[in-house]
Amino acid sequence: MRVIALEEHYTTSMLPVVGTMRRPDILPKLEDLGAGRIADMDAAGIDLQVLSPSAPGTHLQSPADAIATARDANDRLADAVAAYPSRFAGFAVLPMPEPEAAATELERCVTALGFKGAMVHGHVSGTFLDDPAFSPVFACAESLEVPVYLHPTPPTPAVFEAYFSNLPGHTGSALAGAAWGWHAETGLHALRLVLGGVFDRFPRLRVVIGHMGENIPFSLSRADSVLSPMATHLKRRVAEYFYEHFYVTTSAYFTLPPFQCALAVFGIDRLLFSVDYPFCDNLDGRRFLDNVPLSPGDLEKLAHGNAEALLGL
Repeated sequence: MRVIALEEHYTTSMLPVVGTMRRPDILPKLEDLGAGRIADMDAAGIDLQVLSPSAPGTHLQSPADAIATARDANDRLADAVAAYPSRFAGFAVLPMPEPEAAATELERCVTALGFKGAMVHGHVSGTFLDDPAFSPVFACAESLEVPVYLHPTPPTPAVFEAYFSNLPGHTGSALAGAAWGWHAETGLHALRLVLGGVFDRFPRLRVVIGHMGENIPFSLSRADSVLSPMATHLKRRVAEYFYEHFYVTTSAYFTLPPFQCALAVFGIDRLLFSVDYPFCDNLDGRRFLDNVPLSPGDLEKLAHGNAEALLGL
């Protein structure tokens, strides 16, 4: 069975990185776009990684720095994909502080470099992507028929101070990040995209969210029942936008209950396998995949079929 993993990260010397301070083993793996990474993939039976930048991407940089950083990272990734075309594919890094330049870079990456979409990292210095300023990026993705992967990013300083300060040791930082805050904020961000009318403006736009749906599957019915009656500016109910426009990956979530919830809410055709390498171990992800109670046909969809259809792999 072919296995494709969609949220697998790398970095460059120009890209800022979070999540490595207490994990000295992570940075060398992020920087490896060659033999070491492929050996880790082979050990777990992962055939192809769709590579993307680790958080926060360019989102906290100045527009000029973001443009230079994105172009450098995308060129380096294109070289890696060209060296290992059967093992790697790419999601573009975009200079999101300058949306017009971000759209231009997305077009270059898809049409000239063969990338399969883009990864964006949450808010841009506190501004969420439902802001009309980011419309050029979504218009370009829609026109090119490639998805945008919405990934978590650290909270703004004000949010961190209000919600995550004054806790022992490093627990506040962990709570703000992978333990809870990243997922809650990205789920909120997905709801903002819907309520902000992004999918009414771009009806063919497709968005991927990781980590078994960033808490959306568990809470979507409640959100829909509360928000839909008052969101009279939208063309459809809130939940309908998720069913039509969103895909969910398994990244970093390797237990059955969250998967069962995502499967019940979104259906097998919207679920895609991911590991979140190197922040999570390929072997853990593969063990989860091998033990998911699905029919052979549905397992093929999860492992590779849905990714092939979504990304044109």
